[in-house]
Amino acid sequence: MRHAKTVKKFGREKGQRRAFMKGLANHLISHEKIVTTEARAKALRGFVERMVTHAKKQNITSLRLIMRALPKVNAYKLYHEIAPRYADRKGGYTRVIKMAKPRKHDASAMATIEFV
Repeated sequence: MRHAKTVKKFGREKGQRRAFMKGLANHLISHEKIVTTEARAKALRGFVERMVTHAKKQNITSLRLIMRALPKVNAYKLYHEIAPRYADRKGGYTRVIKMAKPRKHDASAMATIEFV
């Protein structure tokens, strides 16, 4: 049964949605802070936090799981630089900050997502 298994679809099919999340995660890890819509930031938060949790384990299996979703450069950055920062933290590696002004052309609510 699919009770309470909803996911934001963003008007995309499954493969497109996965690629979209991977691209957003790639930008977040490379820049460590991005500005996007509020809905995208909230969806990205769980995706990235799961990868940080894998990276914190510091074993080859977790590195391979991360490399499935990210390019090699960003996978190594997450594994070697970002994850060790959160070694003693149990969760909540990202922060979503809502911005005051909406996007100009379509009035979408904007937010900044960054690592804590």
